[in-house]
Amino acid sequence: MAYDNKSGVSGPSRRQFIKQSVAAGITIGAPSIIRGRGLNDKLNLAIIGAGGRGGSNLKDVESENIAILCDVNEQGLRMAAERHPKAMLLNDFRRVYDVARNFDAVVVSTAEHTHAFATLPALQLGKHVYCEKPLTHNVWEARIIREAALKAKVATQMGTQIHAGDNYRRVVELIQSGAIGDVSEVHIWVSRAWGWHATEAESKAAGDIVFVQNRPSKTDPIPATLNWDLWLGPAPARPFNSVYLPGPKWYRWWDFGNGTMSDLGSHWIDLAWWALKLDAPRTIEAFGPPPNPEIAPASMQVTYEYGQRGNMPPVKVHWYQGVNKPKIWQEKGIPQWANGVLFIGAKGMVLSDYSKHTLLPENNFQDFKRPDQFIPKSIGHHAEWIHACKTGAPTTCNFDYAGWLTEANHLGNVAYRTGKKLVWNAQKLQATNAPEAARFIKRRYRQGWKLV
Repeated sequence: MAYDNKSGVSGPSRRQFIKQSVAAGITIGAPSIIRGRGLNDKLNLAIIGAGGRGGSNLKDVESENIAILCDVNEQGLRMAAERHPKAMLLNDFRRVYDVARNFDAVVVSTAEHTHAFATLPALQLGKHVYCEKPLTHNVWEARIIREAALKAKVATQMGTQIHAGDNYRRVVELIQSGAIGDVSEVHIWVSRAWGWHATEAESKAAGDIVFVQNRPSKTDPIPATLNWDLWLGPAPARPFNSVYLPGPKWYRWWDFGNGTMSDLGSHWIDLAWWALKLDAPRTIEAFGPPPNPEIAPASMQVTYEYGQRGNMPPVKVHWYQGVNKPKIWQEKGIPQWANGVLFIGAKGMVLSDYSKHTLLPENNFQDFKRPDQFIPKSIGHHAEWIHACKTGAPTTCNFDYAGWLTEANHLGNVAYRTGKKLVWNAQKLQATNAPEAARFIKRRYRQGWKLV
């Protein structure tokens, strides 16, 4: 059985770890069918990232057999193992694929910068994959994963859980049935203000839990349960500091995440993406404070221009985060929702958040008759994926859909960091007017790490 237990944990704890892992590996059982299972059969799942967000995803797939638990932090791993004592325990997700015969599908809930590295081997082995959002760390990785998924023809799902809610479905039906006519503009805003602030006072006012302007110069002790080298993975090496972990602090740092744009953009831009059948943007322009080389901004905004899609006309999609808000919101021309998606059409507007929506102006829609529902109720975001693994049924946030969405979201940050309005050639994966954007589209990995 070829797997590595270089967990960074010493003493009896590590010896028990190895003993439990080997025992579990022996008892997992015979190879399973990779594609297609009976509805009453249980899938064998490998869980990559078992603590934090991974722990939540684990609870949502516990109807199946948890064959492998993998996490770079022994604390999260042990907590998950208490619920699934027969699972093999691993620290390095690369070793998961040494025992690929023992599982059918993978749930990836690592930090953003390792999503593609944990996902691609599964697709190449014909395994079904559920991956948290955003799907990848950059544009190039999103393209690699999307194409690999199309080739693998397995069940995939990105973790945009709100996509399964009824509210989004009803909004999509309104837009696609022409309730407000042709949509020319969409404004999307989120009030989360985590990231780089000009002053500490701004950071505290925003309720941010981290205020750092530059990379920390001091080194903090690495937590005894954490394998910091494995957590870094393909990212450039740096000393450990508590500004990165624990919790979601890492997502602010360019080396590990992309801030609010790609994180919450996965949820909020998803509604416009779905309703308007968006594809690759033609141009992307961002506005905000001068880019910090280390940390994503707390507040910024992006404008995307999309061409005609079938009978849908060109449309501009505007993204705002932190203190930035649309002009119509600032002028109190619409309800003052803290977060929202506003569709502006020829015959009116639709304003939505996660759980509710309204047609505007309200007086114009007093006698409005809603279209018949044509998008069926979801059986649940995780349940969709499990059902698809067993039956071959489609999922709503498969990697083809999510790959294009992820590319576009990342391009918002590329435009911001480049400081130019980008003219985008999706086929060539290039900003044709800004060759300097290339280093943000695809990055160099730490020695010893290679995606393709």
